[in-house]
Amino acid sequence: MATYKWQRYLFMITDPVHIGTGGYRLGRVDNSIIREPGTKIPKIPGTSLHGAARAYAAQLYENPEAAGQDHRGVANPDQDPVCYTFGYIKSDESQPDRNIAYSGLVNIFDAHILAFPVYSIAGPVWVTTYERLSQAGFTIICNQNNGDESRDWSPPEDWEAGDVFLTWQRSEPLNLGWLMMNVSGQVSIKSPEKWEETECWKKVIDHLVLVHEALFSQVVNSNLEVRTSVAIDPRRGAAEEGALFTYEAIPRTTFLTAEVVLDDYREAWPLESEKCRVTSKGNPLPGDPWTGPLAVVKAGLRMIEWLGVGGMGTRGFGRMAIVGEPLEEEYGGGVK
Repeated sequence: MATYKWQRYLFMITDPVHIGTGGYRLGRVDNSIIREPGTKIPKIPGTSLHGAARAYAAQLYENPEAAGQDHRGVANPDQDPVCYTFGYIKSDESQPDRNIAYSGLVNIFDAHILAFPVYSIAGPVWVTTYERLSQAGFTIICNQNNGDESRDWSPPEDWEAGDVFLTWQRSEPLNLGWLMMNVSGQVSIKSPEKWEETECWKKVIDHLVLVHEALFSQVVNSNLEVRTSVAIDPRRGAAEEGALFTYEAIPRTTFLTAEVVLDDYREAWPLESEKCRVTSKGNPLPGDPWTGPLAVVKAGLRMIEWLGVGGMGTRGFGRMAIVGEPLEEEYGGGVK
């Protein structure tokens, strides 16, 4: 029987991330970033994560040919963990007009914003919503006034868009960038076990602001990082006249979640126990051993912390780090 597993990763952006739309547009900036069509909230497409994870995993395994679209340079794709994980296509030597192809075993989905950093009079805060926290596996708790009793919290039916709930004690209004909000109460957030003790999340958990879902897009899009650059004339080494342009990016310390699903329909993992710790050239494999396709994906995603994802990587853009370990569930079981 095929193996089905689900994982949810928590990422923190360590440098601004720019995943462009592929062209210019009329509006606030020249080069805009990818957004959800319905909400206009920025995201990191699963295709960007998938491509980066495959390319970096192939580099780690010292077999860069496994990252391309044509895998004729890979001697035996069935025995290559990168090709096995992400799929491959190769010409049949006995029949040149025929291709041998296998689809990948992993589905890497879009990374969605969980908590977004915004400046306020109380210092940096991270804006999120009840729906996003709940979908990511967090529990929202309302502390009672009569002592140690607590209960799960859900948004009030009369929640006004201008009201916010905080994870610390405050009664005065709070600004989120240029928006002034009324503080309606205090809540506590219980994180999934694999994330709650990570240093970066522990510093954020007491500075979360829960806003109405209808307002989240406005807060995010009003506080994206926007930079201005100019094209350089290579002949003169100076700025070209009239070549000034602006571009936006998801800022540092933004937290995102992304899901990975394994569909191991082949059940023929090529690496034996002694080979899962070495590369194709016999050198020690950096990081954890590759015991299966999800380990290959994790190794590739971890390299994004070093090499980045998206555009403008040579300008200091694109890096983000995995926070803690991914949540995991096997089909028919519970979240671990």
